[in-house]
Amino acid sequence: MPKIDIRRPHQLPIAEARAVVDKVAERMREKLGVDGQWHGDTLRFSRPGVSGTIDVGSDAIQVHAELGLMFSPLKGMVEQEIRRKLDEHFA
Repeated sequence: MPKIDIRRPHQLPIAEARAVVDKVAERMREKLGVDGQWHGDTLRFSRPGVSGTIDVGSDAIQVHAELGLMFSPLKGMVEQEIRRKLDEHFA
């Protein structure tokens, strides 16, 4: 299965970083129909064909995602969209 691993440093307090991740997750819900749930400072998300986590640390955001066969051809687009949203908020 194709994987996406993205690490983006940040200098925000964790609460603010989580709020930004919520915005990114909302965009993922709108575009891909991905549902997410917070477990501590980790947002776990899934839908058929996609699952992963977004970890909010004190100095970085770490995105891990696994794409099923259905989303394999879209890996580049999905990864680009995640990077673009993270860059908007954490660059």
